Amino acid sequence: MESIAALVSGGVDSSVVVHLLCEQGYKPDIFYIKIGMEEEEGYIDCPAEEDMEITQFIAQKYGCRFEVVDLHREYWDGVVTYTIDSVRKGLTPNPDVMCNRLIKFGAFEERRGHEYDFTATGHYANKVYVDGVPFLATAKDPVKDQTDFLSQLDYSQVSKLMFPIGGLMKSEVRAVAREAHLPSAERKDSQGICFLGKINYNDFLRRYLGEREGKIVELETGRVLGTHKGYWFHTIGQRKGLYLGGGPWFVVKKDTEENVLYVSQGYDPETQYGNVIDLLGFHYLTGDLWSEKLEKGEVVDVKFKIRHTPDFAQGHLMRMGEGYRIVSDVKVQGIAPGQYTTIYDNDAHLVVASGMIGAGFSGS
Repeated sequence: MESIAALVSGGVDSSVVVHLLCEQGYKPDIFYIKIGMEEEEGYIDCPAEEDMEITQFIAQKYGCRFEVVDLHREYWDGVVTYTIDSVRKGLTPNPDVMCNRLIKFGAFEERRGHEYDFTATGHYANKVYVDGVPFLATAKDPVKDQTDFLSQLDYSQVSKLMFPIGGLMKSEVRAVAREAHLPSAERKDSQGICFLGKINYNDFLRRYLGEREGKIVELETGRVLGTHKGYWFHTIGQRKGLYLGGGPWFVVKKDTEENVLYVSQGYDPETQYGNVIDLLGFHYLTGDLWSEKLEKGEVVDVKFKIRHTPDFAQGHLMRMGEGYRIVSDVKVQGIAPGQYTTIYDNDAHLVVASGMIGAGFSGS
């Protein structure tokens, strides 16, 4: 029987993964990846003890071997540094995407995962084979689907992954946990990786980037509306935290050189929306379904997401010189450079590619 490393965090999803694997006759080795920042000076409110205790309980309940893998340094050097550098450049980072690529299925694979046939996780995703090629595929539960957070994985990573709960709704996962009397059955879902989930994000940015007062300017008129404490505290499409009267106001542009935020008023101004998204670093996960068509100048119909949402947008993928472009059928809000676009086949089933947003603007 195949050897399986199960990544367990103490939450209900990964706990149910262990239960399901054991029901199928497997005996996975359980790993808790420690990536929190509690060892960094000043970060003492990101405890991992409860998570580890529950994970250890699960291991004992099912008679599985348990091990803590400390990837704190790799996490700091990869994910945290990437986040700080992106924000400093005025980009909108996606630490969860990087954490999956570099840490959970990168550094862990190098440290321990390479000793196993498969790595099982509690992600809401699936894996399917098309002509013998493994593809990442969407989960049964559209609200919990996490394929966008996995969209920077590569062939070797996807090939080794198992998603035991990908065919279940969240409510079904909770029901399995209750029936199995798992201690995580009623635990709240985590809100992201540790330093974003349990440490205030703005406090994190303030510590490493400080504060610097700048102007908030209405894009259409050039009128100064107020001040902010640093463009790095704000993202494209943001509404909350501007503290301006007469709103709603939305961030639509940032001048990182002059530390100026440009905003537009209302729920549906043209400046908030665009239908053209230029991509940097276009990346096929496993199977290249489109390059032959794209190289010929053909347009490929795709579904895509530019943020974590259950909804897909319809668009058309094309090659533009050395890069790639998506033209959306309808204008989408908050196209933020630095974020990742996840590109699906036209059935919104297979995750085919992804790319970092380089620019977004209105177009015909």
